[in-house]
Amino acid sequence: MVRRYSTRVDGFRSKFEQTLAGQLEAARVDFTYESARVHYTDTKPHYYKPDFTLPSGVHIEGKGEFTSADRTKHLLIRQQHPDVDIRFVFESSKRKLSKTSTTTYADWCERHRFLYADKIIPKDWLK
Repeated sequence: MVRRYSTRVDGFRSKFEQTLAGQLEAARVDFTYESARVHYTDTKPHYYKPDFTLPSGVHIEGKGEFTSADRTKHLLIRQQHPDVDIRFVFESSKRKLSKTSTTTYADWCERHRFLYADKIIPKDWLK
């Protein structure tokens, strides 16, 4: 199994990412952590490092908080790289985008046609 780690919570940026990695390990799915780079441009060049990349090419992004900057970045990536498959696993997809919004993380994903799940990576994503 190939794994590459950053240096925060046992090699992950958050406890939630550590939990998702544990799910992948328990399912015996090979993955890399923050090893891929997806280049995109807004007013200048940037790159995005997906949390987990599976052998199938699927990228899984674990999110507790889904900020406006995150949403903008993912729309730019989708626009510039429509073939890149990014899927979200939220701690809670029912969370609102902001205190004043009625839109949830799930609503946003559905509106922009991103696959998403709550807390657990769906088994059919691992095939």
